[in-house]
Amino acid sequence: MTAADADVLPPGPTFGLLGSLVYRPGRDPLAFFTNLARTYGDLVSYRMGGEQLFFVNDPQIIKDILVTNARNFMKGRGLQRTKRILGEGLLTSEGAVHLRQRRLMQPAFHRDRIAGYGKTMVEYADRTRRSWSAGATIDAAREMNRLTLSVVGKTLFDADVESQAAEVGEALTGVMESFWTMMLPFSDLLERLPVPQMRRARRSRAQLDAMIYTMIAERRASGRDHGDLLSMLLNAQDEDDGGVMTDRQVRDEAMTIFLAGHETTANALTWTWFLLSGAPDVEARLHEEIDRVLQGRLPAIEDLRSLPFTERIVTESMRLYPPAWITGRRALADYPVGGYVAPARTLFIMSQYVMHRDARYYPNPERFDPDRWTPEFRAALPKFAYFPFGGGPRQCIGESFAWMELMLIVSTIAQRWRLRLVPGHPVEPQPLVTLRAKYGMKMTVEERSKNREVKTEN
Repeated sequence: MTAADADVLPPGPTFGLLGSLVYRPGRDPLAFFTNLARTYGDLVSYRMGGEQLFFVNDPQIIKDILVTNARNFMKGRGLQRTKRILGEGLLTSEGAVHLRQRRLMQPAFHRDRIAGYGKTMVEYADRTRRSWSAGATIDAAREMNRLTLSVVGKTLFDADVESQAAEVGEALTGVMESFWTMMLPFSDLLERLPVPQMRRARRSRAQLDAMIYTMIAERRASGRDHGDLLSMLLNAQDEDDGGVMTDRQVRDEAMTIFLAGHETTANALTWTWFLLSGAPDVEARLHEEIDRVLQGRLPAIEDLRSLPFTERIVTESMRLYPPAWITGRRALADYPVGGYVAPARTLFIMSQYVMHRDARYYPNPERFDPDRWTPEFRAALPKFAYFPFGGGPRQCIGESFAWMELMLIVSTIAQRWRLRLVPGHPVEPQPLVTLRAKYGMKMTVEERSKNREVKTEN
């Protein structure tokens, strides 16, 4: 950074070439961005890997970038690099392509259709809880991934992928673990070299592709309209030329929804069980609400409005451990912000993890406190002090789907079981594309009441 640049850009650290490798975010991203905000304030500038970056930790500026001036930006480097995995899917596409694909897929996430998914969510959650036994040790992260993968497979693709859950989970981990390597300036070269991590990522992508392409081939061969997202993609026609999607285009959208639709929800559930394990008083109130409202029967979508404390627990869990923990946008032109002018192509970084733990908006921010989410607190909270699903035209298309799934799964499993963290098990967030539990979540299954029967549907 030159002296002239320093006069017109916000304050921030200076990294040389060596420093950008030693201090790069990939070494400890959560600490890196938290320290940027604490040291330099709400708008921080720095150069790394040959790029100009602004880190933003102000709700109003975040709103301006994601909503008010959304047309002035494109997706950031992280999601551009994930095109190697997701292709030109809804998460990575830009401009007219993104608008067309979002318009095409929106019906699959309309309120009425989502309501129909609820029964499947509960059915799979009930199947999961019945597979456990009192006193058993489980990896809650793995169990939640298997469960949410099964749910998204059945609801959106009418496919039974439960038997493939372990294989898909392993492949997804292989892809995820290459995230920070892909962010390096020379990652294009690394990907072509026989580096073990990148070799594993290539093999994992091939496994995921094989699964998705098999689903597409079977559906095309049957010719039957299942009324689900996959059928919508296969039957869609271009408004201009009447053409249909190629298998590659369908693959990109299916891969995006398939992975984004289960990975983030699984992480949110995993962190929720962890937090409840350490807060037995909160857990007891959750159980009281579930028992009072459900009276021993399985939950249904109609019950959700009667489970406000359950909703607060999920809300607070995603505050502390937002599955989508970071968001990036690249300025298409010079962009005035906070009394400065960010040069064109500046990469703006916003972190839900950092914003959600800001003491200005959340008293005692490290504390798991569902009671903070009163109507008055919500009304006073700036819109983008809490944004687990992003915002603006790129806001997560599956937000309503995810909220319903989280509520139904938490209430179904907590109705029967307590999950207790295994003593000594290391718990550390792993910020990759999503915020995972680095070492999984080993937990002991405890039956809430041996004498109380939980009614299930046959």
